[in-house]
Amino acid sequence: MIKLTESAAKQVEASLEGANGRETALRIAVKKMDDGKFQYLMGLDEIKEGVDFSIVSHGVTVVVDKDSQALLQGATLDYVELEPGEFHFIFMNPNDPDYVPVRDE
Repeated sequence: MIKLTESAAKQVEASLEGANGRETALRIAVKKMDDGKFQYLMGLDEIKEGVDFSIVSHGVTVVVDKDSQALLQGATLDYVELEPGEFHFIFMNPNDPDYVPVRDE
């Protein structure tokens, strides 16, 4: 299933601190569009027992609905600086038709 990098987990934990003490997790979903491209969705949500698949990655609970599980198998969520001072979450997903593996330099 999907995992978070340490950088992504720290950013999510900062967001979870404002969740008012509810049992809140990071929900990740992916939708395969008609053209085959993947659309990723994520946000803070309550855990739906018996409905969601959940994992803990770097201390963050991540929940995924059953329709997204296969599409997120082996994926990684990272939080990176793309331009100086400009940080974004990025999905590295080998199931995504637009995925390009990271090369070691």
